[in-house]
Amino acid sequence: MNSLHVFTDEEARAAKILLAAKVASMMGRKFEEGDWSDVYCKAKGLPDEGWSNLRIDVNFNGLGVEFKMLRISGLSGKNIKNVCGTSQMHPSATRSIRIGNLELDANEVMADVLGQYATWMEDRTQKVRDKSPDGTANMRFGWLLWEESLREFLYFEEEMTKPNANNFYAEWNVTEARGARKASKSLWIYDKKSNKKKYSVTTSAGIKIQPYFDVPPPNDPNMAYFRVQSEQLDEDTIVLWIATATAVMLKSRLGSLEKDVVSQAVLDAVKVHRSDNELAGEGLNAAVPVCVSKEAFDLLIEHWEAVSDDHRIQLLLRALN
Repeated sequence: MNSLHVFTDEEARAAKILLAAKVASMMGRKFEEGDWSDVYCKAKGLPDEGWSNLRIDVNFNGLGVEFKMLRISGLSGKNIKNVCGTSQMHPSATRSIRIGNLELDANEVMADVLGQYATWMEDRTQKVRDKSPDGTANMRFGWLLWEESLREFLYFEEEMTKPNANNFYAEWNVTEARGARKASKSLWIYDKKSNKKKYSVTTSAGIKIQPYFDVPPPNDPNMAYFRVQSEQLDEDTIVLWIATATAVMLKSRLGSLEKDVVSQAVLDAVKVHRSDNELAGEGLNAAVPVCVSKEAFDLLIEHWEAVSDDHRIQLLLRALN
């Protein structure tokens, strides 16, 4: 499925700054759907109604976007673009699925499940039509992939297309009980043309449909890539994205946010380093890029255990004071 245009250049720049500010304010907590909804709507100038499982995430002037997020683990320092061109599974597209009889033929159950999924999409589509000035609906899935340390993000959108059971076939997959793990039964649904698995439907611990989606290649012009922590600008320059409030405090303390000034402050502070992990950022709406040398950045990493660039600078300020 082809990706769709999402951000203008100006919107992408705004989204990066807003996302950097969001990460700076989180202090290590889990990244939630509402966080991305806030960034997306502000960057595109759309009203943000707040995230909810019970309705579509964006519904404005005929545009409907359903956000789906996936944390990417195990990169071991590699760029998140390593997942480009791969197929990924989302753990839950919706739990609004019911299966009446697990003993029926797999293809019979598949037809019913995909019919329910199509109805779920149509319900959301109709709500977008109802609010659209001309009664049309541009329906999309928005896929946000984020690296577990919150340094990097990928985002792209594709058309929300209701599945036609005639294009798929299904098989039951039974996992036998092992140790404390109970036996389970899942419905695996494959595309007839490609034989690729497209959906997995779990039947234990709550029925849910798990879609497989293809991440576009790294050169896809419609895919947005955001690096919002410890961004390497050149061989000897690291950009730290910190909250505006933190930047104001840092400038007040140092008199400047120039690379050489901040880098020297790090070198000086290391001499009187002491640990403190209680600082937190509050009420942040924007982020400021602050450059330091590679030497200073390595010292920051070595001497202060922190959850974000902003946290490191807060610890630096405490050491300087």
